[in-house]
Amino acid sequence: MAQLIARAAARLERAGVFFGHGTDNARDEAAVLVLHAAGLSWRQATSLGRRRVGRAAQRRLQQLLQRRIHERIPAAYLTGVAWFAGLSLKVDARVLIPRSPLAEIIERRFAPWVEAARVRRVLDIGTGSGCIAIACARYLPAARIDAIDVSEAALEVARVNVRRHRLGARVRLRKSDHFDALVHATYDIIVANPPYVGSAELERLPAEYRHEPRVALAAGRAGLDSVRVIVREAARHLRARGLLIVEVGNSERAVRREWPRLPFVWLQFARGGGGVFVLTREQLLASRRPGG
Repeated sequence: MAQLIARAAARLERAGVFFGHGTDNARDEAAVLVLHAAGLSWRQATSLGRRRVGRAAQRRLQQLLQRRIHERIPAAYLTGVAWFAGLSLKVDARVLIPRSPLAEIIERRFAPWVEAARVRRVLDIGTGSGCIAIACARYLPAARIDAIDVSEAALEVARVNVRRHRLGARVRLRKSDHFDALVHATYDIIVANPPYVGSAELERLPAEYRHEPRVALAAGRAGLDSVRVIVREAARHLRARGLLIVEVGNSERAVRREWPRLPFVWLQFARGGGGVFVLTREQLLASRRPGG
């Protein structure tokens, strides 16, 4: 099997496909496809070395590689599985493929920003597959999570994932355009991975991104359409000393220009990625005051 992975990786490299939807290199992507074709899980990956792969599985692998290379379909859509914060999730073209660096801060239970045991309510804006909401529920066992999305199709996928992880009692899924359906609800943490791709950048993205829902990526000319709503309205849905954590990716520079007086803290991640800021409720309110 190791040789099969190596050959598949070389083929992916030659084809020049884009890596960035759950893997960042040809070998890992090849391993994902080989395991799926062989009907094996990642837990069995340590015993791959000399394992034989039958002809039927090899045929399935060739079909997967053909689609990956010629249609530029991300591997996660071909396998129907993505991983986030150590959790397996169902994904398809109705949702963005989980790949946010926010997984790291969730795995750390939002340290050092909050005391995890005191977190009771979390809001996940733009939940997509439900990955952030489900991870928050796993790593913050005392918390209840509201997970919202404007897309009913995305919420259908999220419901499957919430059921799979048996979190229906603690993760509530709701259709909402930003805060519209929440009325007076307040939270200890609001975490968001909203659309943040500007129009010019969107047109330059590799072909793999065209398989993802445009509504989960496109955010107007500067990539700030959704972030503006979140920054404007988050304070009234945060409790005292509540945290707003937002991923804005390559729109970080545009965010800095848009709100020069906001004291953003930009997070660093051991596993790579960036463009994530933290603000407190008090900082958001202070910025609205004259001279703030």
